[in-house]
Amino acid sequence: VQLQAFGGGLVQAGDSLTLSCATSGLTFSNYAVGWYRQAPGKEREFVTVISRNSGGSTYYSDSIKGRFTIARDKAKNMVYLQMKSLKPDDTAVYYCAADRILHNIVVKTPTYWGRGTLVTVSS
Repeated sequence: VQLQAFGGGLVQAGDSLTLSCATSGLTFSNYAVGWYRQAPGKEREFVTVISRNSGGSTYYSDSIKGRFTIARDKAKNMVYLQMKSLKPDDTAVYYCAADRILHNIVVKTPTYWGRGTLVTVSS
């Protein structure tokens, strides 16, 4: 199983950016997929998760609610994180992760972790 986050970069405050998570080696529809981030000197933080199958359920952390949107594309085995109104506090390495059980992602114990992508938001 492999997950790879990509699409990070340097943006300015107020900009938008979309991250992608490519998955392989798993039956995509059977897994919930989530995003985390880790800022320098801070613990890894849960950001959002989307349920398996059609992705009918999504959950967001309070820190990004209303600004970030998670979505999944079953045809491409991909999950996306659309980020709007970015702030310098959003600067972090963003990771995607997968688990059959959505709750495991929320409590930061997913089965599979992906490699991260760095997002830097300048003021």
